Amino acid sequence: MQLIKVAGAVLNQTPLAWVQNKRNILSAIGQARAEQVSILCLPELCITGYGCEDMFYAPGVHQTALQVLEEIRPHTEGMAVCVGLPLMYQNRIFNTACLLVNGEIVGFVAKRFLAGNGIHYEPRWFTPWPEDEQVQISINGKKYPLGDIYFNVGGVKIGFEICEDAWVANRPGRKLYRYGVDVLLNPSASHFAFQKLEVRKRFVLEGSRAFGTAYVYANLLGNEAGRAIYDGGTLIASSGQLLAVGERLTFHDYLLTSAVVDIQEARMAQAQASTVFNIPELQENCIEADFHFPDILPVVQQAKDAAWEKSEHLQEEEFARALALGLYDYMRKSYSRGFVVSLSGGADSSAISCCVRLMLELGIQSIGLEAFKAKLGYWQAIQPCQTSKEMMRLMLTTAYQATRNSGEVTRTAARELAHSLGATFYELDVDAVVEGYKQMVADSIGRPLSWATDDIALQNVQARVRSPSIWMLTNLSGGLLLSTSNRSEAAVGYATMDGDTSGGLSPIAGIDKAFLRQWLRWLEKKGILLADGSYLTVPELRYVNEQAPTAELRPPDRKQTDEDDLMPYDLLDAIEEAAIRDKKMPIECFELMRIRFPQYTILQLHEWVKRFFRLWCRNQWKRERYAPSFHLDDKNLDPKTWCRFPILSGGYEWELQQLDNYVTTKY
Repeated sequence: MQLIKVAGAVLNQTPLAWVQNKRNILSAIGQARAEQVSILCLPELCITGYGCEDMFYAPGVHQTALQVLEEIRPHTEGMAVCVGLPLMYQNRIFNTACLLVNGEIVGFVAKRFLAGNGIHYEPRWFTPWPEDEQVQISINGKKYPLGDIYFNVGGVKIGFEICEDAWVANRPGRKLYRYGVDVLLNPSASHFAFQKLEVRKRFVLEGSRAFGTAYVYANLLGNEAGRAIYDGGTLIASSGQLLAVGERLTFHDYLLTSAVVDIQEARMAQAQASTVFNIPELQENCIEADFHFPDILPVVQQAKDAAWEKSEHLQEEEFARALALGLYDYMRKSYSRGFVVSLSGGADSSAISCCVRLMLELGIQSIGLEAFKAKLGYWQAIQPCQTSKEMMRLMLTTAYQATRNSGEVTRTAARELAHSLGATFYELDVDAVVEGYKQMVADSIGRPLSWATDDIALQNVQARVRSPSIWMLTNLSGGLLLSTSNRSEAAVGYATMDGDTSGGLSPIAGIDKAFLRQWLRWLEKKGILLADGSYLTVPELRYVNEQAPTAELRPPDRKQTDEDDLMPYDLLDAIEEAAIRDKKMPIECFELMRIRFPQYTILQLHEWVKRFFRLWCRNQWKRERYAPSFHLDDKNLDPKTWCRFPILSGGYEWELQQLDNYVTTKY
């Protein structure tokens, strides 16, 4: 046996936060040293932060990254540590992993495959490194190897797959296997998405098995730059066996996960496979470094997922934990003092309010009350709090803003939910303000306003009147106003700009309404699994869950509901998925809906498909103005980072005419 201890550390970094980022890196290195780790993998671009966007073009960023690398270097004595940073060579920028051994820079591996789909935009800033190319780069008067290289560190060969490198068919591990690499390191910045962990496990396990190596995967953690949430979750495998799984969606600044691997066992796995190999003497891309691996005793290891990871309601658990972590990091990194929500008593604002409570409970459970407060050190008012109940009153401010069209059902739901969560709750009657605007405009145009002639204007004025008061409460508290738009409504513009879209962050704008309603029922009756085995539920959500969703902007006798205004939410979400994610044309969408929703008539489906496409095209300008949202799955509509669509377009008029002709002719 040749046993070595390897580890991966997840880090909660922030773009361009040099001091904090370096502190997290050094803390992880320090803990790894204390645990006798020899090889440590840190996440992709961890020095600068992954989400620097166009600041990757700033020369000062590159200079500072190299300065921080130099400050980290001496702390790696007696270890092999990889850290990520951008590097410029020949007027091109490369995404690199630097291997530090015994306090010295050994070389830089450049990423070969860049992520350019979904929220990732790496080809805008970085150039992919060509296969089999190696150069020398000069830094502070010293030359170092850069490119498609691997390392022989004290007789142990170390290779790299940097995040996207492992997600492609021609992954670098296939070539590194031919060189007899012993350990593959994967520094990553892989954003959270529902059930994505299983995909990562597959490529880590398959990589370790097929390539006969130990494999260490280390991810970012937390809300790094605003929209993306990183779930952490270090993975360590050897020869097809998963040895360690790190916690996901924790509130730590860093979290180390280690395992002991048998290099000889991995080598014998390679020896039993018949394949071509490369003669070592001809390998120019192998960089040598002296190193002595300490003696390590064998240990019994078995990877274990957290209890909540095994839940039959995994998506509900993941949603709750991702939102909780995302909200906490967004709040502290923007120096906000809590959150403010215009609590209507409906599903959207109720879900967001519940997530703030879950943020508090899960955060304290994860790192403890004192550490939770310490990371909010700028907020003096919460520092004396000794319980989550005391903190919740300061953490969340809510207001129910009534007009004459508001009903007791939603008023009761808002009040009961706010009280059960422990939030500060206000009731504001804005009806007089609405009537004042109506009268002022009626006097100006010389006629009275009526629902028969002015429906949209009379609905929207109520939503917009609620904005100044909720913003005023936000300014008074120094908090962060949360917009309550969801993805289903964003797709068809079912929102009042500068009304219910008001806010600095729109946390659920990436989630469909059907799932939100399902999640609220789950939280009411089943609840989130806590570390002690108990479940946190919110029974008062029954006041919300018993209602049909409604904007409550028309008079009560009109019995307004969202689905009457639009279409059934599950159908809306299905059309959106087909039309926007899968890029289907109207006729294709119609035929898919006809198969999936046979309970509806041909005429209904025809009308709803047309309605979706027309509303989608008319409302791109609204989506352009929504507050930033979190990315939680592969169906996001954020026009800045995911789903780009022209503000002005032909509106599918030709395609919808084709649909009309098709339905008329065939049905």
